Amino acid sequence: MKFTLNKIKKQTGFTLVELMISLVLGLVVVGGVISVFLATQQSYRTNQALGEVQDNSRTAFEFLARDIRDAGLTGCGNTGRVANVLNNSPANGGTDWWANWGNALIGYDNGVADPAVAIGTSVGQRVSATDSIMLIGAENSGLSVFSQNDTQANFKLNESTSNLQTGDIIMVCDPDHAVILQITDYNNNTVTLVHNTGNSVSPGNCSKGMGYPTACTTNGTGYTFGENSQIAQLAASDWYIGNNPVGGRSLYQITLANTGGVIAPTPQEMVRNVTDMQITYLLEGAASFVPASSVGAANWAKVDAVQIALILQSTDQRAGTDIKPITRQYTTTVTLRNRVN
Repeated sequence: MKFTLNKIKKQTGFTLVELMISLVLGLVVVGGVISVFLATQQSYRTNQALGEVQDNSRTAFEFLARDIRDAGLTGCGNTGRVANVLNNSPANGGTDWWANWGNALIGYDNGVADPAVAIGTSVGQRVSATDSIMLIGAENSGLSVFSQNDTQANFKLNESTSNLQTGDIIMVCDPDHAVILQITDYNNNTVTLVHNTGNSVSPGNCSKGMGYPTACTTNGTGYTFGENSQIAQLAASDWYIGNNPVGGRSLYQITLANTGGVIAPTPQEMVRNVTDMQITYLLEGAASFVPASSVGAANWAKVDAVQIALILQSTDQRAGTDIKPITRQYTTTVTLRNRVN
């Protein structure tokens, strides 16, 4: 019997050239995957930052527009007859901006001092070269007078309850005029508010009389508001661009805080990463908007529309295609509700 041995085939591996080609092709594939991943990640960051900027702009404009629309509003129309018995009102020689109805709407160009906030670099202070706007009006209306007791200087409300408290600054009005005063005592059980003189609250009232014009004596100018006269809280605010706690800029609002019957203007950060605000104003009958410096001190009561331009920046400092923050400018126009027909 004859046996034959099969020839064993010699096994060989990849050559060095083949390995190098494989590595290069692998690197190209991995590089492509990484490039797509980074591009997708950057696109996501950009879209997320753009969405954040747009959302912040809507929020900022909503807050600003609400206060601007209500500037000068008393709750009973746009009457210019407003009495003011606050101790710090102009009728008693006071100079606090929020107690002066003449500041229902006043703007300040960049570099012009705003009495509500100082320009500086500290947290909460106004950023240089940005505009600000001061607004006063009525808010949280819906309350009304059931009866008034002149001797005891109080009102009883029609409502069974309210959110008023001792120390609140309110406006009471009827078709004849409005009056600004401070509640010196409030009893929610009897829904009765007292507006006497004295020092139980701050700033307090200089008079019990609520007639127009104001006389800062104990009894002042007498007047009785009839049944169903309107009651609303006084809303005083100042909007500006301020330095925020993280070293950036934000839209700030100063409002009145009632702490134990003591009223004090208090700044609050409203919308972060608003880096600039420029404001122009339209006077009644005019064809174009002008800066605050062109309005004139005697003409602020004639402003019937406000145009606001805000510049906003993304929180992500590398969200843009240029590896910088996303920055956008938005503009809106707001009409004063009580100054147009």
